[in-house]
Amino acid sequence: MTLFEYEAQMYAWRLKDIDEQEKIHLQAWANQTVQATKKKGKEQVSVYKNFKDFFDKEKFINELTNKKKEVNPRLKRLAGIAKQANERR
Repeated sequence: MTLFEYEAQMYAWRLKDIDEQEKIHLQAWANQTVQATKKKGKEQVSVYKNFKDFFDKEKFINELTNKKKEVNPRLKRLAGIAKQANERR
């Protein structure tokens, strides 16, 4: 597996993890809408107006895609060693 393939699989895993978090938050949202209220004047209103206020999936995906890649020095060194090994063949 190349470094690119590994990074692609890790990216896919992170997206899958965000989907899993969304499922968890959606269940919590369903529970919250039934139970959580705050007092506004004399009436009780929900704490969150919509699901996006509770869990913003786009925000997490944007953080993942816009995250500046920090190159791990150890991985960089290993990639250099692999490149040299491939050039010798």
